[in-house]
Amino acid sequence: MSLEVIGKLLVKYDAQQVNDRFKKREFVLELAEEINGNVYTNFAKMQLVQQKCDILDRFNEGDNVKVSFNIKGNRWEKDGKVNFITNLDAWRIESAAAGVTNGNMSAQQAAPAYNNNNSNQQAPNNNFYNPSPENVDDLPF
Repeated sequence: MSLEVIGKLLVKYDAQQVNDRFKKREFVLELAEEINGNVYTNFAKMQLVQQKCDILDRFNEGDNVKVSFNIKGNRWEKDGKVNFITNLDAWRIESAAAGVTNGNMSAQQAAPAYNNNNSNQQAPNNNFYNPSPENVDDLPF
């Protein structure tokens, strides 16, 4: 499954040689989503692996980027306990400002939003979700 998201490149980490056969480079995107007139900010830590690690060198922190990625998950057992890990494996990064004309950014690029494969598609109207201040849980966990 391939997904896309547009966000601001917040942090770039150095590449890590995990073992002799595996290399990864992590980065963080700042994502903003407008719901009922309120903007909610999220942070997504993603990774590039192997030869894809160098893709990030073309971009600077603060750049608006479009990232294509896959969701990868693993399961393992240690001491009889089952554990799970999920990674957001990026495989392409593009400038989100490529469509900017005359110095004006679209609303989507000015305030990054979650996207699916079709970046022009609007988010569905989820009437069952009301993020009014009294319903918002601001705890980080």
